[in-house]
Amino acid sequence: MTVTTPHLAPSGGWTDAQLLHALEEVVEKELNRHLKVAKDWMPHEYVPWSDGRNFPGFYEDGEAWDKEQSKVTPIGRTALIVNLLTEDNLPSYHHEIASLFGRDGAWGTWVHRWTAEEGRHGIVMRDYLLTSRAVDPDELERFRMVHMSEGFESDNRHSMLHSVAYVAFQELATRISHRNTGHQSGDPVCDRMLARIATDENLHMVFYRNLLGAAFELAPDLTMQAVRDVVVNFRMPGHGMPGFERAAAQMAIGEVYNLRIHHDDVIQPVLRFLKVMQIDGLGPEGVKAQEELGLYMGGLDAEAAKFDERLAARKARMRERAAKG
Repeated sequence: MTVTTPHLAPSGGWTDAQLLHALEEVVEKELNRHLKVAKDWMPHEYVPWSDGRNFPGFYEDGEAWDKEQSKVTPIGRTALIVNLLTEDNLPSYHHEIASLFGRDGAWGTWVHRWTAEEGRHGIVMRDYLLTSRAVDPDELERFRMVHMSEGFESDNRHSMLHSVAYVAFQELATRISHRNTGHQSGDPVCDRMLARIATDENLHMVFYRNLLGAAFELAPDLTMQAVRDVVVNFRMPGHGMPGFERAAAQMAIGEVYNLRIHHDDVIQPVLRFLKVMQIDGLGPEGVKAQEELGLYMGGLDAEAAKFDERLAARKARMRERAAKG
């Protein structure tokens, strides 16, 4: 995509309401495309119900949880808890996007469809975790209560364009996190379940990515500024959950999600697909944002390279220890 001519904006510039109205046809087109390619699936079909047994409490035969009962690796347990707690805040996410995008027309239809699809993710993950005894159920519930009681407020709720830009990257980040969690889980059942969830997340990313591309055509300078702000200040939606920083560090070392993955598999693919760094015809603020985005990406790549070196050194030390017995 190359923007070469100034785009006509309403006098006084774009408001969120005007942008929502101007993008309505694009939303309808992308919604129809999504409904044609999205496949319904049944969460209960991905759960190993025959592995289930009672927990202590009301049942006399209840068996307390022990980590030895879990087929999942330690890093898999950590990542599964983070991923599920992130999905658990769906009521807050729905409130945020419904308030911003509205509940009417194509926007409203999308908001409700997205919420319904995301709801499956929390259902199947919790059923799997409890049935397979992959994680401590008491700890999981305590974390859920704390996390949901605090609610969620998006860093980008002030701007429709910032919100669209954020979810274009965040949906891909979530897909990558789920997929890598499955790979690192050590349980083929878990891997299959998370692959199914990741397929949904990828379709959600495509919806928002295409919408972001349309926004560049409509309001290139404002959209470029939004993308810059979102990329530079990006945080995953689960950042407020208990123990997130420690869990994120473990997930980085475990190669579920880290700086290199964030740069190579999340930010770069969206920027490359939309040809963000090749857009011309921008005004002064758009050019400034584009340049700052390029500088930031260079710095992020350099930080990722440093992380790669530290991770490689850590793996070498671990191999050395293992060799010594």
